[in-house]
This record gives sequence, structure tokens and C-alpha cells, in this order.
Amino acid sequence: MLLEEMTMSQVEEGLKKTRTVIIPAGSVEEHGPHLPLSTDQLTVYELCRAVVQSIPVFVTPPLFYGVCRSTSDHPGTVSISTTALKSLVQDIARSLHKHGLRKFILLSGHAGVNHMAALTEVGEWILEHLAGTTVAVLSILNLMSPEFLKAIETPNDAHAGEVETSLVMHLKPHLVQGPADKELPVFPNPILVRNKRTCWPGGVWGDPTKASADKGKLFFSLLVQELLSLIRRIEEYNE
Repeated sequence: MLLEEMTMSQVEEGLKKTRTVIIPAGSVEEHGPHLPLSTDQLTVYELCRAVVQSIPVFVTPPLFYGVCRSTSDHPGTVSISTTALKSLVQDIARSLHKHGLRKFILLSGHAGVNHMAALTEVGEWILEHLAGTTVAVLSILNLMSPEFLKAIETPNDAHAGEVETSLVMHLKPHLVQGPADKELPVFPNPILVRNKRTCWPGGVWGDPTKASADKGKLFFSLLVQELLSLIRRIEEYNE
């Protein structure tokens, strides 16, 4: 049940079926020379759109902006602060709770460390401040089953590589702008780099040449299965 497409009356009817809501988060972030800036958002939202075909669950409109640190110097990336992200999601959760939602899934297509830490803080805030709630916080990476991981050919594929390129080739092929080269950047950890692009010029972390629409179809179906399983788990979970 996609909230932006529903009427007030339909929401009331939906609450008779479920008290679970997914808040999908993405980013406006570079994904190499070949994938759109909206890759994280479009992937996570298409995943949510797929699961509502099989199970009654509310889905909010996706959050387009996220916290992007490593890609902040790449053209097109638009990053917000952790404070802004936490404040926005808290307000959304507070409003949803007021209308009767109790099971919250904060699902992100963007898996940046600071971004996910902020969402986890929001999850803890929901548990502490909104009565009767259950919360799951995860990124798409957490939905990668052993079968999913086995199908990946590229070791350490992480960003705009085999997996994400395959998913976009399956979901939105017209948005894939030609091929891109393999890239596995090296940062001088624990030393922090002022201009991240000096260590990561192409904005790819993985091997897009290994991608295919067929792989994307497989990857997507496996993600759907795992998300459906999580929804069932959270609806059955009681402390």
C-alpha cells in the first residue's frame, strides 16, 4: 500500500489489515559514469513496490536524500547532515505512529556507515519515545542471502559495480548510460582524505562489466523474498 497513492479512507481500511510500515531511504549520489544519481532510491522503492503486490504493508514515499561521505566530492552527490536525516525520519515516524502504525521498517538503499548509524539512532529513538513499537533498521546489503552472495562474481563489489548495475539494468534499463570500467579504490585508512576523489576517481567500487539484466532479475527476486520474510518476522515479533 503506497501512501502517496492512497486516500484517507483507504488508509483507514489498510489499518485493519496491518500496522506495519516501511520507510524507504535512498540518496542523490554518484554511481559512476553509467548509473543515475537516484540508483539507491529507485532500487529500494522498486523493491517496496514489489512486496506490496504480495503482502499488505504500508510504504511511505521514499526519502531521496541521505548522508554521503565517501562520494561527497564526486559531481552530482547531494549529501545532508546526520542531524537533518534523523530529524526528518523522527518526524515521519511520530506522525505515522499518531495514525496507528506500530511496526517500523527503516529500509535504506544507501548503505553508507554514517547514514546507517543515523537511521539506527532513529530506530532506538522510536523504541524509546513511541509506545508499543517494534523497529527494524537495515540496508539492502542486509537482505543479501547466501544464494544472492553466491551469484556475485566480483569480490568486494560495493558501489555501482556488478550488483547495482545489474539491478538498474533490470529495473530501469533506459537509465544505464553505457559501460563503465572496473575500479577497486584504496583509501589510506585510518588517515582521512580531504578530497575523496583523489583515491576514487571513477566513482565505481566493483566491476560493472560483470553486470547483466538477467543477473539483476535474479538479484531483485532474491531481495524481494528476503524483505517479505522480514515483514512476516516483524509482524510476529513481540517483546
